[in-house]
Amino acid sequence: MSEQIDVKVAKATPSGATAVAVTACSDRLSRVPGIRKAALDRCGFTGAIGASAVFDDGDRATVVVGLGASDLAGTALTDALRRAAAAFVRAVPKHRRAAFEMPEGTAVDPIDAAQAVTEGLVLGAYRFDDLRSPDKVEPGIVAVTLVVGDDNVAVRSARAGVVRGAAVAGAVCFARDLVNTPGGTLTAPEFADRAAARAAGAGLAAEILDLDAITEARLGGLVAVNQGSAIEPRLVKLTYEPDGADADTPTVALVGKGITFDSGGLSIKPAAAMMDMKDDMGGAAAVIAAMCALPALGVAVRAVSFTPMTDNMIGGAAQRPGDVYTARNGTTVEVLNTDAEGRLVLGEALALASEEEPAAIVDLATLTGACLVALGDRIAGLMSNDDDFRGRVADAAAMAGERVWPLPLPDDYRSRLDSQVADIKNISSQPWGGTLTAGLFLREFVADGIPWAHIDIAGPAYLQEPDGEHSKGATGFGVRTLLTLLEGWEVGSPESTEPEPSAN
Repeated sequence: MSEQIDVKVAKATPSGATAVAVTACSDRLSRVPGIRKAALDRCGFTGAIGASAVFDDGDRATVVVGLGASDLAGTALTDALRRAAAAFVRAVPKHRRAAFEMPEGTAVDPIDAAQAVTEGLVLGAYRFDDLRSPDKVEPGIVAVTLVVGDDNVAVRSARAGVVRGAAVAGAVCFARDLVNTPGGTLTAPEFADRAAARAAGAGLAAEILDLDAITEARLGGLVAVNQGSAIEPRLVKLTYEPDGADADTPTVALVGKGITFDSGGLSIKPAAAMMDMKDDMGGAAAVIAAMCALPALGVAVRAVSFTPMTDNMIGGAAQRPGDVYTARNGTTVEVLNTDAEGRLVLGEALALASEEEPAAIVDLATLTGACLVALGDRIAGLMSNDDDFRGRVADAAAMAGERVWPLPLPDDYRSRLDSQVADIKNISSQPWGGTLTAGLFLREFVADGIPWAHIDIAGPAYLQEPDGEHSKGATGFGVRTLLTLLEGWEVGSPESTEPEPSAN
C-alpha cells in the first residue's frame, strides 16, 4: 500500500528542510517574504488558487503557492489551503523533507487550516507504486513540517488539525489504493478480506457473506450479476459502535457499489470503455475507508455499512438480457441491459440497510455514464428522497471540499422503468435521463420514511489528470463528504435522529 508522508508541527523551519512553501494572495504579491514581485511576474505567477512558482538557489527551494484573493474565508479558504499544499508537494517531488509556512491571520479556524493543509500535503504526495519494480520507484517526500511561529496556542491548534487531517487523508489514500488495484488482483474475496482487516485494525465489527450466505439472504441482484463470473461474490457489513452509545444513539447506514471489474456482461462494453473499469468499486472503497476512520475521529453516531462485491463478467452462466430475478425486498426485476448492473447489487444493499431502520442512508456509486456526460469528471450527482437531507449532504460535501450537484428524482419518469413481465426493469425506455432513472430504480429498495441520498461518483472517482488534491487515477472521492456528514450528526437530544445542519 502507498506510504503516507509524515506531517509534523514546529515553531521554526527545520534546518533539514530542502524545500519550503510560502503562501501568496493574488492581490498581495508584493508582500511575499524574500521574493520580489518582479520575479513572480517573470514566472507568470498570479497567486491563483493552486498556482506555484519554484525558486531554487541550490541549497533550498522556495515554493510560492497561491491562495487566491486575500478576502477568502471559511470553506473557500480551507479549499484554497488544501489545493495550495497539494501544489507544493507536487512541485518538489524529489525533496525528501520539506516545510510549509502557515499563513498568518487567515479568516479560518486554525485547526481547520492545519487539517486542510495536512490533507493537501498527504493527498498531493500520494503515489500508487505497489506494482512497480523496486528499482523503478523514485524516492519522494517523506516528511513535511508545518511552521506556525512561536505562539503555543497556534502550535496546539495545528497539532490537533494535523491529527485530524492525517486520519482523513489516510482514509482517502486507502480508498485510492483499493481503486487503483487491478480487478484481476482485487477480486471480490480479496476486497472483502482487505476491508475486514482494515476494519479489525480500526476496532470495527466485520461480517463477510460468501455466495452461500448471499443466496440464503435472498440477495437476488448480487447473485444475478455474479452468474457470469468464475469468482464468488462477497458482501461486507461493517459496524461502528461509538464510545458511550446507547439505545437512543442514532444509526446512519452507508452503502457502496463494489463492482471489482465491469466488462458489461453480455451487454459488453467497447474496449476503450473497459480500460478503467477497475474503478467501478469506487463507491464501496470510499464507504469502507470512511467507516474505518470513524474511531480515529471520535464520531459520536453509530454507523453500519453494506458493500456488495463482484465482477461483472461474461460466461456461459451469465444473466441474459430479458432475465428476471427476485430481490430481497420481493421486487421482481427484468434485466434488459447487463451493463446496468451496479443498481442491481446496490438495490440489495439498500434493502439490507433499510432493515436496520437507520436515521438515514447514503449510497455512493460509480453508477452512470450519463452523470459524467451531464456534470463532467469533477462533480458528482446528488439525488435524494428528502429535500432537507439532500441539503445536509450537499453542505457536508461543500465543507469537505468535494463538489456535488443536486439532481431531481422526477416521479413522472418512474413509468419509464415499467416492465411488461416484472415489477420493474433495470433501464429506462428512453435513451436520455439515465442518471435520474437509475436513481429512481434505487429508490424502490429504500423503505418508506427513511431519508436517503444517492451520490453518483462516476465522474470524480477516477481522473485522467490531477486536479488540486485529487490524484491522477483513483481520487477516493466521497470519503471526506461521508466523514464530514457523520461528524456533524447531532447525538444526545430528542432530535438526534436528524443530522445537524452544517455551517457553510
